[in-house]
Amino acid sequence: MTSLSPALPARPRSKRRISAFWLKQFHTWHWMSSAICLVGMVLFAITGITLNHASAIEQSPAVETQELTLPAELMAQLAAAPAAAASGTAVPPALAEWLRTELGVNPSGRATEWTEAELYIPLPRPGGDGWVAIDRATGDVLHESTDRGWVAYLNDLHKGRDTGIAWSWFIDIFAVACVVFSLTGLLLLQIHAKHRRSTWPIVGAGVVIPVLLLVFLMH
Repeated sequence: MTSLSPALPARPRSKRRISAFWLKQFHTWHWMSSAICLVGMVLFAITGITLNHASAIEQSPAVETQELTLPAELMAQLAAAPAAAASGTAVPPALAEWLRTELGVNPSGRATEWTEAELYIPLPRPGGDGWVAIDRATGDVLHESTDRGWVAYLNDLHKGRDTGIAWSWFIDIFAVACVVFSLTGLLLLQIHAKHRRSTWPIVGAGVVIPVLLLVFLMH
C-alpha cells in the first residue's frame, strides 16, 4: 500500500488577494509613470550625452545687432522716469509695446537696470542671449541677439536655464514621475526576483559600478 506524502499547507487566500492587489497597483503606477516620463526621459538622456561631450560639439553662435532711435514721445516718457530708478523697475507700457513691435522682444517681467545714462534690459533665453540698451539722453536703441543653436537650446532645457516657471514645474513633475517609475520597478523586481536569479546581481551591479568609478577613477 503506497503512502501518500503530506500535502503542503495552502497559502492563505487573503494573502494571495493582497499580493495580487499590490502587484496590480505596482504595474499600474509603473506604466502610468513611464508614460509621463517617456518623452522627457528621452530628451534628458540625449541632452545628457550632448552635455557630457559639450567641448566636442562646436557651434558658432549667430549674433544679430539692430540699431534704432526712440520716437520723441517715448523719449519724453523715458526722461520723466527717475534719474536712477530701482533695478527691476518695469519698462513703461508704451515703450514695452514699441520694443515688441520694432524689435520683436518682450521686456515684460524682465529684470531691468536703470542708470542716469541708460536703460538696460537683459534678455537671456534657452539656447541664446540678448539685451537692449537705450541711451536716455539721445534715444539711441541698441539690440543684440545671440543664437547658439539647437544643441545649446536643448542643453539649456536640460539645465532649466532661463526657461521660466512653467518649464521649472515640468522638470519637478517629471522628476517625481521618474522616482515613482524607478521605485515601482524595484518593487516589481522584488516580486519577480524568485523566478529570475539574476535580478539582484544585476541590481547590485547598478549600484556598485558607479560607486567604484567615483572612488577609484573620478580624480
